[in-house]
Parts: sequence; structure tokens; C-alpha cells
Amino acid sequence: MSLLTLLPFIVLIGAMFLMTRSAKKKQQQAVDMRNQMQPGSGIRTIGGIYATVKEVNEDTVLVDAGPGVELLFAKNAIGAVLSDDEYNRVVHGIEHDLKSDADLVPDDASSLTETDDSAADAGADDKSVDLGKKDAADEPAGDDAQADDTSAAESKTDAEPKKTDGGSEAK
Repeated sequence: MSLLTLLPFIVLIGAMFLMTRSAKKKQQQAVDMRNQMQPGSGIRTIGGIYATVKEVNEDTVLVDAGPGVELLFAKNAIGAVLSDDEYNRVVHGIEHDLKSDADLVPDDASSLTETDDSAADAGADDKSVDLGKKDAADEPAGDDAQADDTSAAESKTDAEPKKTDGGSEAK
């Protein structure tokens, strides 16, 4: 057998090795994270429950999810061990990383818009543009055609049925 025929199999085996290696690495990181849990740590379960660890056993974790609410979880059900700042931010809404009040974004955008009067004056010089659609039949051929065009438009509107608000006849 030549090396060229074995090359696809070698590439396939290499790809499988790399995929299983990264999966094992993620799994080992999760096990290490769960082993670092201590009483008092804030956690998030895989179901999205935020709680504080009360007791850590070999395969289970006893957590305090609120006043008088103690839950027993398997260690595998712990999705993340949170830092104190992150746990307080999520559970209690406490922010610790505010730099200063000057860096905050205002509630309205009026202070962010341009207040220069020159921009308003430049907009006043613009002519209004008619965006209405014109048909070729509506185009005037000359000065005399303009007078005929207005009478044709009036007769066209008279011929169209008038819209009503759905009077009593429709009932």
C-alpha cells in the first residue's frame, strides 16, 4: 500500500484524536471547578438556579437557595462556580465596578445630538422634493397641456368610487 492511500485514514484518526482531546480537557476543567467549591461560594446550577454552597460532600452539594430553602444537588448539576462580585451582581443587583458618574450614558439622547444653529440653517435652504409617482400619461406636453391635465385629474377622481367608513349598508 502506498502512503497516498493511507493519508485520508491518518487525517481522520488525527481529527478524532484532537476532538476527543478537547472534550476531555473541558470535562477535566469542569471537574476541577466543582472540586474547588467551598462553603460560602456562589454557584449556578445547570438548571439556572443561583444559590450559596452550604456543604460539599463527595458526590453531592447542599446549597442555600433562599431564606429557609436548602437544596441537595449532585456535583455534576453545578454549572458554574461564580466569583463573589458576579454572584452579588446577579442575585442582589449590586455593582462594584462603577468608575464614576461622569462615564455613565445619559437616559435621553438629546445631549448627544448636535445643538449648533448652523446645522439648522443649512437644512432650511433645501428645497422640498416631490416624491409622488407620475405616470407618462400625466406628464404635460406643454403650457396648454397643463390646464387640460388638471381637468383630467378632476374627472378621474370623480369616476373613482368614494371610500366610506363602512356605513350601515354593509351590515
